[in-house]
Amino acid sequence: MSAATDFLRQKTVAVLGGTSGIGRAVAQAAADAGAQVYVLGRSVAQPGPWQSLQADVTDLHSLRNAFAGIGRINHLILTAGARVGSPRLEDMRGDDLRQTFEVKLFGNLLAAQQALPYLAADASITFTSGLLSRKYGAGGLLKSTVNAALEAAARNLAKELAPRRVNAVSPGVVDTELWGEPGAEGRGEAMARIASGLPLGRVGRPQDLAQAYLFAMGNVFLTGAVLDVDGGGLL
Repeated sequence: MSAATDFLRQKTVAVLGGTSGIGRAVAQAAADAGAQVYVLGRSVAQPGPWQSLQADVTDLHSLRNAFAGIGRINHLILTAGARVGSPRLEDMRGDDLRQTFEVKLFGNLLAAQQALPYLAADASITFTSGLLSRKYGAGGLLKSTVNAALEAAARNLAKELAPRRVNAVSPGVVDTELWGEPGAEGRGEAMARIASGLPLGRVGRPQDLAQAYLFAMGNVFLTGAVLDVDGGGLL
């Protein structure tokens, strides 16, 4: 354990959406730093150095029960999102809109609300947006608008919930299950194509993003910020 992450020793970190991808990497990094970690998701998390609780961000009662089962929370990490495509306006369905906003915006805000009674006075909340909040193009309407709304919500809550700290991490393209299982047809080609257009020449890894969440948890003078961790994708 390094001095840089010693602040998490004996602290409680709750990771919503922590059963896979970025959330699981954050849970692992926090546990490695000595935190007591709770992983919340619709499915039970794989065995690891954490406790797993079932919770659905669209289900008020499951959120209440999960947070009551944890008790006091020092850091709340919100990574839940919906698996949606990139439809153009003419092809967009009502279900696309509802699923996108119900999970990533309304669901994460509902989770933050239900966690409030358990958050320590100096707690932090970290949302997860995405580079499309400020990178625009055909087919990006759904993801751009929901991510921009989530960043605006985080900045508002940084003032409303002070002295608790509220931030957002904005990932670029990250090599997770959202792009299909390892070895899936076309997955490698897609990653290589995206990587070729980035200054760093590769897409992100979940571990790259986990370091940003640890920074957001540990820097006590950071609030209302959006941390871009996108390999230069916004450039």
